[in-house]
Amino acid sequence: MKIDRCYCFQKRFADLKTVAEETGAATVQDVQQHVEFGKNCRLCHPYVRRMLRTGQTSFERIIREEDEPRTCTSAE
Repeated sequence: MKIDRCYCFQKRFADLKTVAEETGAATVQDVQQHVEFGKNCRLCHPYVRRMLRTGQTSFERIIREEDEPRTCTSAE
């Protein structure tokens, strides 16, 4: 299974990565200030955190919240 987007809002991680690079966004919450995504089920949050950390935008396995813990103290 290929996981490459926020399914609720259909925002591709590659597009979110571009926004993060262009704006200097470093957290899920930072990126959400520029693009609407991840506000329903929030299952994309660990993927976006990994994307921000590694640059990876497509995933072959499920990443759980505990697999990619939050790196900031604010609520995402």
